[in-house]
Amino acid sequence: MNKAFQFAALCLALFSLAACGGKQQQATPSQQKEAEKVKVQLLQSERIAKTIELSTTLEGYETMNVSPSITGHIEHIYVEVGSRVSKGSPLVRMDQTQLNTTRINLASLKVELDRVAELKAAGNISQQVYDQTKAQYDQLVETERFQNENTFVKAQFNGVVSAKNYEDGEMYTGAPILTLTQISRLKALINVPESYFPLVKQGMKLDIVSEIYPNQTFPATIEIVYPTVDPNTHTFQCKLNIPNGGEKIRPGMYVKTKLALGEVDAIVVPYQSVLKLTGSNDRYVFTYKDGEAHRVAVTLGQRYDDRIEIIPMQPGELKEGDQLVVTGMGRLVDGSPLEIVTDSL
Repeated sequence: MNKAFQFAALCLALFSLAACGGKQQQATPSQQKEAEKVKVQLLQSERIAKTIELSTTLEGYETMNVSPSITGHIEHIYVEVGSRVSKGSPLVRMDQTQLNTTRINLASLKVELDRVAELKAAGNISQQVYDQTKAQYDQLVETERFQNENTFVKAQFNGVVSAKNYEDGEMYTGAPILTLTQISRLKALINVPESYFPLVKQGMKLDIVSEIYPNQTFPATIEIVYPTVDPNTHTFQCKLNIPNGGEKIRPGMYVKTKLALGEVDAIVVPYQSVLKLTGSNDRYVFTYKDGEAHRVAVTLGQRYDDRIEIIPMQPGELKEGDQLVVTGMGRLVDGSPLEIVTDSL
C-alpha cells in the first residue's frame, strides 16, 4: 500500500508539472518584430516643364576602316595619321598582280566576244554560244572592277586619317590598314528613359555642351529614334546629327545635352526619400502597403531644389494615392512592419 501510494503521488506530481509547463508555454506570446515608425505622404502627379540631362561620347559621323578584300603586299600608303583627304583621294595601293592578270584575261575574252558576235551576225553560231561568251565577259568585267577598287583604295568621304597600322611593303593580314574619320560632322547616341518614348521625335533640336568650351553650345538634331527599348536598362537610343564646321569638338569627347520635352505629368518626391543601394547606383523608395514596407526600384529624373522626379523601373509600381515613406526609411527592408506617426521621429 505504501509503495502504491508513493507511485500514485509521483504520477500526480508529473502530471501537474506537465500541465503547468503547457500553460506557461501557451501564456508566452510569440516573438514579433517591432514595427518601424515612419512618416508618409501621398503621391501626386504634378505638371512640370520637363527637361532631361543626358551625357554621351561623340563619334565621327562616318568612319571607314580601310580593309581591302584582296590579300597581298601593300605597295604604297599615300597618307599618314592626321592627313586630310577628300572623297575620291587615293589612300592605299595594293599588290597589282591579281588585277593585271584579270585585265589580260579580260582583253583576251573581249577579242573572243567580238569574234563570236561576228559569227552570230553571220548566222554561223547559235544565240546560246553568244550568250555564254557574253556572260563570261560580263563576269570578268565585274571581277576587274572589284579588284581595281580593292587594289587602288580611295576615300569614300571627306575626312581625317585617324589610324595607320601598316607601312609600305608589309603583308596585309586583314586588320585595317587605315581608319578614316569624318570630323566636319559628328554623331552621338543618347540613352533616354523609356517613359519619355512618346515625347521624343525625329527632328527635335537640342544643344551639345563640352567642359572644354564651357561658354559655347553646339547645335544638334535627333536624326533617328530607335524603335525598340532595352529590357535591361529600360532606355531607348536616339542618334544625334551634329554639324561641326569649325571642328572644335572631336570624336571621343565626353559631352552633355539637355532634351526639352515640354510639359509632362510626373511624380516628384522629397530628395531624401530616395535611397541608394550600397556599392551600386541603383535607387529605390519605400511605400506603405498593408501595414508593411514595399520597396520600389526607380530611376531619377529632373531635380527641383530639394525634390526630384522618380520613375519606377517597372511601369505601374507607383501611382497617385500611394503612400510614400518620407521619414524613418533608413532601417527598412522589403516587408518591414510599419507604424505611421504624425509627430516628430
